[in-house]
Amino acid sequence: MTVSSRLLARLSGLPPAESQDIAVETDLRVPMRDGVVLLADRLHPRDPTTPHIVLIRSPYGRRRYMRPVARALAERGYQVVVQSTRGTFGSQGDFDPFRHEAEDGEDTLAWLEQQPWFGGSVAMTGASYLGFVQWAVAAGAPSWLKALAPQVTASEFRSLIHPDGSFSLDSVLSWVHTVHHQEGRPLRVLASMVGQRRTLAPVFAGLPLMDLDRALIGRRVGFYQDWLEHIDIEDPYWGGIDHSPRLAEVVPPVSLLGGWYDLFLPRQLADYTAMRAAGLHPQLTVGPWTHAHPAVLGVGLRESLAWFDAHLRGRSDRLREAPVRIFVMGARRWRDLPDWPPAATATRWHLHGGGGLATHPPAISPPDRYDYDPADPTPSVGGIVLGPHAGARDNRRLEARADVLVYTSPALDRDLEVVGPVTADLHVRSSSEHTDFFVRVCDVEPSGRSVNICDGLARLRPGRFGGAGGAPQRVTVDLWPTAHRFRRGHRLRVQVSSGAHPRFARNLGDGEPLGTGRSWRVAHQEVHHDPDHPSAVVLPHVRG
Repeated sequence: MTVSSRLLARLSGLPPAESQDIAVETDLRVPMRDGVVLLADRLHPRDPTTPHIVLIRSPYGRRRYMRPVARALAERGYQVVVQSTRGTFGSQGDFDPFRHEAEDGEDTLAWLEQQPWFGGSVAMTGASYLGFVQWAVAAGAPSWLKALAPQVTASEFRSLIHPDGSFSLDSVLSWVHTVHHQEGRPLRVLASMVGQRRTLAPVFAGLPLMDLDRALIGRRVGFYQDWLEHIDIEDPYWGGIDHSPRLAEVVPPVSLLGGWYDLFLPRQLADYTAMRAAGLHPQLTVGPWTHAHPAVLGVGLRESLAWFDAHLRGRSDRLREAPVRIFVMGARRWRDLPDWPPAATATRWHLHGGGGLATHPPAISPPDRYDYDPADPTPSVGGIVLGPHAGARDNRRLEARADVLVYTSPALDRDLEVVGPVTADLHVRSSSEHTDFFVRVCDVEPSGRSVNICDGLARLRPGRFGGAGGAPQRVTVDLWPTAHRFRRGHRLRVQVSSGAHPRFARNLGDGEPLGTGRSWRVAHQEVHHDPDHPSAVVLPHVRG
């Protein structure tokens, strides 16, 4: 047992190790159908031998980050095979994200079956990209793939890259920077991580977007250019790497883990819902985490181990009774549910003149107005991004900007628990046919601190939401799902603006292609809230 595996086991709350004598084999050669060879490491207990295998396929290396996880699983009775995906850490081929994972995953499973140490049962685990590779082989998998445990991930990544037709500039460029520097010497990798935000800040301000990869790392990045070009969900580019249409065909039992501030949450919950509709029985856990929160690793490892013990080793006592477990923020407690989403009452919180927010309809009042200037884009504060700047943050400085409208309720006279999907129903008018509307729900504490709970963006383009003849358009904004208790004495707050840069690439307002636009125009925005245009956020209210 190593210090790192012991510490990880303690932080994750794992059961005691079954073996501390772990053998390590490195650089096993795994052939792919096109002749490319991928490298893998294998960790396993020397005695007693175990037939059960956990496969982890990763673009982030086999040792630096994954060795403690692999060793912790091996110490608890599993053979663990950690493979570097194509074009990373010694594996041959070119790294083209998502493109080869179905075929390479299938070939790796076929290779496992031919090994003398194959015992007839395999599971897979991992977060983010390591979860996507599981979805890539989940439909029609061999019967001996007994369990999957994808965490903070989804069956397709297009909706993360292009949320509602926008572009996740912060997350995408952060990932480009990480992948570019990750195979350097440890101290250089650490220095690149520590300085990443400082390096990215001036790049985010640049135009056109197609030049930002060169500005960041000094060269053109093929997949970044492809993502800028292929925006439409119907574009054939995405078809081969979108595994959501085959969720009904998933063979192994699946345990999902997500976070309320995770990039993939809406798609991950859609994956869960699709499997349930197909008669499957996935397990779902959602905590108060961002994408890279350390708890994702710890809880994910613990949940994976329990799931594998149940489905590979027949230890049914390791399964929990409730298929869905969520953390209710604000209440700071876990809640077990029979399914997702729970039964809830959809409550409309109407925007009112003078910055009010209430459940009763608005009176006659003039619209609120603001200007959105892409030269000084409304900044993103916390929320759904990669890195330590994600998650819940104090929004008061953001709310003081002239390009952010704020609507606040009176202090609550009782607790209000909101669990489920959240939407905004806005009546808006803009001087630009191409513009965005960003909506955020906040919890205002008695001290005045305004903490973001969930948010979302809608991108307007000609004909999408109607509004002919200059009339206000009715725009639906899908916010992140949430589970949060607004406590008595707190207030609800809704922000309306037209951007959150660099989380979303700013809408330049000129209708130019995403990657090539370099000029902009100011958008004059109106938000209407009167009996004929009752703008509101719709919150799913449940009994606590």
